[in-house]
Amino acid sequence: MFQIADLVVSVSGRDKERVFMVTEILDSNYVLIADGALRKLEKPKKKKIKHLKETQFVLNERILSKISEGKKLTNAELRKAIRSLWDAESEEK
Repeated sequence: MFQIADLVVSVSGRDKERVFMVTEILDSNYVLIADGALRKLEKPKKKKIKHLKETQFVLNERILSKISEGKKLTNAELRKAIRSLWDAESEEK
């Protein structure tokens, strides 16, 4: 099951193979996702869980602490965090 701040990959739809962060869990079938670029934090996409693939990544501690404290996370911070994690993973392969 997904948790807030988990990084996921879309496996279907127009956003296929894009990396997103889970911003909210709506119920057992749906979550809200954002990437800071295509889908901004202000208007996240509602997506079925079955159309998402888990990754082993969770955003860094600074981002997690901002979310848990209820502070505002910016789209630029989200884009940078996703890019840095995903680029590091690509280099390892």
